[in-house]
Amino acid sequence: MPIAKPAAHLLLSLLFATLLGGCTLGPDYQLPAVAVASQWYAPLPHGASVVGLNDWWRQFNDPALATLLHLAEADSPSLDQALARIAEARATLDGSSAAAQPQLNGGLTKARAGLRQRGVKQRGSTSGATLDAAWELDLFGKLRRNSEASRNLLEARVDDWHDARVSLAAEVGDDFVQYRGCQMLVNAYRDQAQSQGQTARLTRLSFQAGFTSAADAALTDASAAASSATLTNQQSECDVLLKSLVALTGSGEEQVREVLAHTPAKLPEPALLDVREIPANLLRQRPDLASSERQLAAANAQIGAAQADRLPSLSLVGSFAVGNTSGAYSRNWSLGPQLSVPLFDGGKRRAAVDSARAGYDVALATYRQTLRTAVMEVEQSLVRLDAARHSEVDAQRATDGYQEYFQAIDRNWHAGNASLLDRELARRSALSAQIELITLQQNQVRYWIALYKALGGGWQDEPAGLAGDAPTRGGA
Repeated sequence: MPIAKPAAHLLLSLLFATLLGGCTLGPDYQLPAVAVASQWYAPLPHGASVVGLNDWWRQFNDPALATLLHLAEADSPSLDQALARIAEARATLDGSSAAAQPQLNGGLTKARAGLRQRGVKQRGSTSGATLDAAWELDLFGKLRRNSEASRNLLEARVDDWHDARVSLAAEVGDDFVQYRGCQMLVNAYRDQAQSQGQTARLTRLSFQAGFTSAADAALTDASAAASSATLTNQQSECDVLLKSLVALTGSGEEQVREVLAHTPAKLPEPALLDVREIPANLLRQRPDLASSERQLAAANAQIGAAQADRLPSLSLVGSFAVGNTSGAYSRNWSLGPQLSVPLFDGGKRRAAVDSARAGYDVALATYRQTLRTAVMEVEQSLVRLDAARHSEVDAQRATDGYQEYFQAIDRNWHAGNASLLDRELARRSALSAQIELITLQQNQVRYWIALYKALGGGWQDEPAGLAGDAPTRGGA
């Protein structure tokens, strides 16, 4: 086979020339410059301790909340979906990387054949083995761009997993705080209902003895019934929140009730967050924004892949086959370059480039919108938190004042110096002030949770997190 050596030299020369002269089409990715404020305009928390976001939940020092968070992460469909998408993206990346490697396929055949010609029958058997190889040379970077896009998408899916964790923790924490606030309201309504029930009983006895008017007896009965109805409605709201916690944790209702019963019905006290980061740094903190940015990088790489697909592709192909037909042995082989040139496709490849560019524009608009939303959520959380903190002092003073006023009117009523209507009005004012204070304190904790989520939840500071073996960004 005297032609094998010159052919090999020719192929090697062609291969080296291709590798040296190869290029990567498409724009190289750069993070787009998106206008964002240079500072926060909402009032920042004062006197806040410098607490890392990743340690924030532990600062609540609430065993019930910690248990619920662990239960939620241990059995969360949203986290399982995010992990499955990571596995899917990783498989896509492996497939993109494999496309740039040589491909080798083998085959075996075994058959019997018969031939009848001019009344003569001939029979024989054939067998053979084939080995086919192909290696596409990445002339214009199509394979490299596809691999780049797949890698960016994998990083985006990892960011999505972190976002799912932060969102899950914030949702569990928010429902837990609402449940504790609901329990406090139930206690307040229960005290009122018991007090009103006792007042109605005494007033009814006084009416029967002829010392109290029928109007006062009817008023106390109506007030007691209204208090009982309000208590029932509030208890149902607590049960609704309990159902949410059961669904989030994937646990039985008995288990969740047992966990909540271990600690008293009071609001947790979160550690105050020191908002030092500026708006432009949210990209490093918020996993949803980081995921959107990685989606943008992947869309940018897909433009280059679509452009390269419009140009010729060069592959190095070879085959080797051996066979035996009715005892006759044969062997053949081939090795050489194969050039594929797209001549006419009706504009299909050009449309693919236009689609890739449009996909980049969509990803860019999504990234810009996500960034704006992130800044807005932080600003709104800071405004609500500041208002709640300043209102709490006044609400506490109002609660104390209305309670003292009710106690004074109640003493006068028992002494016969105030009407039952005056007492009822004072009671309702005291109860309304107490409810407003509890609601304000509950919302203040919820605003801290919203700020925690808006700032990104410390997803980069805690590689493993509560899930232990979950993937981390850049290390998937």
